[in-house]
Amino acid sequence: MEKEIFTAIGLVFTFIGYLAYIYSIFRGNTRPHPFSWFIWGLLTAIGFFAQLSDNAGPGAWITGISAAFTFFIAIIGYIKRSEITITRTDTITFVAALTSIPLWLVTDTPLYSVILITIIDAIAFYPTFAKTWHRPDQELPFQTIMAALKFILSLFALNNYTIITVLYPLSLVIMNTAFLIVLYGRRWALKNAR
Repeated sequence: MEKEIFTAIGLVFTFIGYLAYIYSIFRGNTRPHPFSWFIWGLLTAIGFFAQLSDNAGPGAWITGISAAFTFFIAIIGYIKRSEITITRTDTITFVAALTSIPLWLVTDTPLYSVILITIIDAIAFYPTFAKTWHRPDQELPFQTIMAALKFILSLFALNNYTIITVLYPLSLVIMNTAFLIVLYGRRWALKNAR
């Protein structure tokens, strides 16, 4: 029952974080980078199925719901892409991440899959980190905080603790925390530079 409680709280954080982010997009305050969000959706879905294959239990539900929301945000980001400057480096990163996905298919083992998607996911953060470095006002910190918290809870909700079930959500906790540091650091630096 304890695992289900962690999952339920994590799902509340998931819904609150994503709905706040989507609301902020439609208000024009947040501008998601479609490349990052599409890759994250794809990788989160792969991570979800890898967790299921290793009996992750309720802890995987947060990952599965997150994949669905992430794809939706990627679609919104694509529709509103005129507000985002897509650089050549963004495109190279996007293509590199996409071409790495066949490596996941070739490995045919959940362990290698999780290692690969963790690496690819970190690469996929580049366009969003780069955009945020220049325009930290275009991101909603609340969603990132909710993302870090939900994946912490998903770790507590796992039934089976292995590299396969733990590595990907743990990497998301680390990457979201790093993103928050960059986001708040850049906001502080730009505010004090004025």
